[in-house]
Amino acid sequence: MNQGQALEAFRIEAGELSQAVAGLSEAEWGLPTRCEPWSVRELLGHVRVVIAWLPDMLAAPAPDRAGVSAVEYYRPDDRFAPQTNTARIALARDHATGQAGGAALADDFAATWQRVDRLCRAEPEDRVVRTRHGDAMLLSQFLVTRVVEVAVHGLDLADALGREPWLTPQAADAVLELLLGPHRTAASLGLDWDRPEFLRKVTGREPLDAAEAAQVERLGIRWLTLG
Repeated sequence: MNQGQALEAFRIEAGELSQAVAGLSEAEWGLPTRCEPWSVRELLGHVRVVIAWLPDMLAAPAPDRAGVSAVEYYRPDDRFAPQTNTARIALARDHATGQAGGAALADDFAATWQRVDRLCRAEPEDRVVRTRHGDAMLLSQFLVTRVVEVAVHGLDLADALGREPWLTPQAADAVLELLLGPHRTAASLGLDWDRPEFLRKVTGREPLDAAEAAQVERLGIRWLTLG
């Protein structure tokens, strides 16, 4: 997936998420999510935080070359260790509680992703960035990881709010390409799952029975380590 495609998937999916959380009641902001211990408010705070790393990454000097792909970004190392997850939880909570109500948080999220979109559109196709974990990555590859965050946590938020998922085809395709490789879909692999169900299952949000797990394993899915 090239940089323009990844950015377009990010822009469209983030826009859908912005619309979905606009106008939530304070009771809805306080609903629990499957991403314990986060509430809806705190989970959106987390999504905003992980998007907001980008402006500083783009302002920093570009590494000479990329060394890590989007798949390799999700390797099981210290970035997903218990102490890192504890810090990740606290950072999301701090940001969410620092806003003057849910509406302010929704507005801040919208302003953040729109700024990131504008900045990324000014970057060349071969732009390399360094993540906060020290990985040198093509911006296009890092953007795919941000699509994962917005799309998969969008499913978490939709489920917490009792709504139909707003997962967009562009974001779903970006995540499926990451998980399956190019030009492969759940349907082409003989799996009778729609896109939201597929992403829930392969990211641990819905259980796989023994037969499903064996089938998916045979198909060579790229399992990601997620926090």
